[in-house]
Amino acid sequence: MDRKTGALALILLCAAPVTPALRSVEARGEQIDAAGTGTFSILGYDPDTGELGAAVQSRVYSVGNGVLWAEAETGIAATQAIVDVSYGPKALALLRSGLTPDATIKAILDSDPDPGYNGQPWPKAGRQFAVMDAKGRYAAYTGPEATAWAGNKGGKYCTAQGNILAGEAVVANMVRNFEQTRGPLSVRLVAALEGGQAGGGDTRGQQSAALIVVKKNCGVWLHNDTVLRLQVDDNPEPIKELRRLVEKSVESSGGARRAVPGCEGVNGGPR
Repeated sequence: MDRKTGALALILLCAAPVTPALRSVEARGEQIDAAGTGTFSILGYDPDTGELGAAVQSRVYSVGNGVLWAEAETGIAATQAIVDVSYGPKALALLRSGLTPDATIKAILDSDPDPGYNGQPWPKAGRQFAVMDAKGRYAAYTGPEATAWAGNKGGKYCTAQGNILAGEAVVANMVRNFEQTRGPLSVRLVAALEGGQAGGGDTRGQQSAALIVVKKNCGVWLHNDTVLRLQVDDNPEPIKELRRLVEKSVESSGGARRAVPGCEGVNGGPR
């Protein structure tokens, strides 16, 4: 899609502090595989360092394999609920072409043929995804048929979203923790997950969590944009384990003798 076509696709989505799902798939009598749904995630940006990041938790095995998508100097996305994983790379491609997060969401939804999945209903009206660009501007969508409770809430440089949740407190706590926590972006992201879990989290429980942070050329070794990529794939307390790993990574970053030019302060490193 070129910039002209993207401009024609641009519309502003109606924004509200919290967008709840209106009707669950179960209410329509359809059977959806629970292993494909139920997640809470957050996208975040650190304007001081330029880092982009995201974190996610779910009662499914290895949730990080399909939900989180990131590209330095482009943006970050989370695709969940009645999942179409292609939304992730499509979102990055559209952001790269110059579309805004709002226009990216609309273009992806409009182009979704709603094909079903393995012969069962897999309606796009039940999908949930969020998109953030390289400057921290974001948009989020919760389909009216995502499994309740489902919704999204935006904050300063962050957006939280989830489905099959205990309630609105999950996303509200995530935004609050992200905004109130001090320190590296990775720490703020895991604090957001802790807030979501404290609000009741995924009503089915916990199993896996993941986190990613990107910044151009700020990963270890040469030509690496991935500052941090962590997955806890099967653990009774995945967020707790994710925090341990994040804190270890920050400790390692802080022990560096000097900052790579352009990477000052990244993941708690020297400035």
